Amino acid sequence: MLLNNKIPLKFLFRKTSAEIIFVSILSVIIGIADELLHVGGIAIPLVIPTILGTAISLILTFRTGQSYNRWWEARIIWGAIVNDSRTLTRQLQGFVRTEGDEAESAKALVHRMVYRQMAWNYSLGQSLRKQDPMEHTDRFLSEEERNRIAKHDNVPNALLQLHTADLKEAIEKGWVNTYQQVQLDETLKRLCDSMGKSERIKNTVFPATYSLIVHLTIYLFIIILPFGLVDDLGLIQIPLVITVAMAFFLIEKTAIYLQDPFENLPTDTPVTSIARTIEINLRQMLGETDVPPRTAPVQNFYLM
Repeated sequence: MLLNNKIPLKFLFRKTSAEIIFVSILSVIIGIADELLHVGGIAIPLVIPTILGTAISLILTFRTGQSYNRWWEARIIWGAIVNDSRTLTRQLQGFVRTEGDEAESAKALVHRMVYRQMAWNYSLGQSLRKQDPMEHTDRFLSEEERNRIAKHDNVPNALLQLHTADLKEAIEKGWVNTYQQVQLDETLKRLCDSMGKSERIKNTVFPATYSLIVHLTIYLFIIILPFGLVDDLGLIQIPLVITVAMAFFLIEKTAIYLQDPFENLPTDTPVTSIARTIEINLRQMLGETDVPPRTAPVQNFYLM
């Protein structure tokens, strides 16, 4: 996720360098042809690129809005994951009976499920980014649990299955009652729903034909824009065309990156940072004092 300060200009312009080079060459050629070579008849009425530019502006507004909605939905989903992870820990600490002969076993179950929830957050983020979902699990899971979930294609889903197995053990041994079991199961259901919503965003591809048409239309507008300005402005049209083109291409690139919030890019939803925040919270809820630091920004201008 891009932060609200210290974003270097080179990061923004690097994404549109090829397009800007093309536009610069085109506008310079047209300017030289009109001013120095006096090639006549190359100018066109300015109303033509004006109409086309207005239409493209409306299309880009809609495109950017739809892309931002996908990014914001992903952020809302991960906000719910934060809340439900804390809720699960609080419920386990408040519901599970840790007195009597099996007190140590009950406490071990609570500890195991809370640590497994930490692993689930990291694993889901890694899975959405098409990275190794087992990468962070060695810090939270036993070797037996790691061996069990490694056999699954969907590791986060396998971790929720282990949660269910422990919850079943808790109710069978009388550590929680039926009403408490329902509440815990509802929390697990919400976590599963959040996982499914994240996977839906990840696996739903933005229509390629729509993106292609918008991109080609922007190129058409930029190509005819110098012809509309050269007659009145001459060589002054060169920086103006480059500036307009840069604005249009930056908006398009912004929409492209926002539409996929789980691609391991600076514009991502910061799932690793959120998972670290959850880990800190849950460890402190367990009474631990040796907690990891919060995730530091990468290159000082974005969080992953």
